[in-house]
Amino acid sequence: MEVRMANEQDMEAISKMVTAIWKAYYPAIITHEQIDFMLDKMCSVQALHSQLSEGHIFMVAEEDNEIAGYIAFYPLNEKEVFLDKLYVKLDMHGRNIGGILLNEMMEQTGEEQQIKLQVNRKNIKAINFYFKNGFRIERAADFDIGNGFFMNDFVMIKNQHHGGK
Repeated sequence: MEVRMANEQDMEAISKMVTAIWKAYYPAIITHEQIDFMLDKMCSVQALHSQLSEGHIFMVAEEDNEIAGYIAFYPLNEKEVFLDKLYVKLDMHGRNIGGILLNEMMEQTGEEQQIKLQVNRKNIKAINFYFKNGFRIERAADFDIGNGFFMNDFVMIKNQHHGGK
């Protein structure tokens, strides 16, 4: 498993991977209409290119020249970094790829950074992954994302200097 910085050429493969994950996983959590809206808004090739140009850092985990997972994050301020996306192909779950990507992100951001993320309150698998990796729930919040849709999330945080790596 190799982890590297993603580039413009990776965005199409990343978008296809995320779309497959969302179509398989999220119908049990949110409506198909909200899935399509959110994929277009946040994970389309165009949206990913835009995020990359805005300074979001993308890293991919590859095996046999195929993207197995990716992580995207960006600084909120001097002390906080926002973990925006962390996805692993469904057939690659259970191989610690998410943990490897999270560790690589922590290497990039430095020990004094607090990591913040949002996760759907019904996404038990992801919430448990974050608990296992030292995150805690800061609060529950509902985020209006437009078109009458809301993200009903937990905001989770991890202070790296309190048992980071």
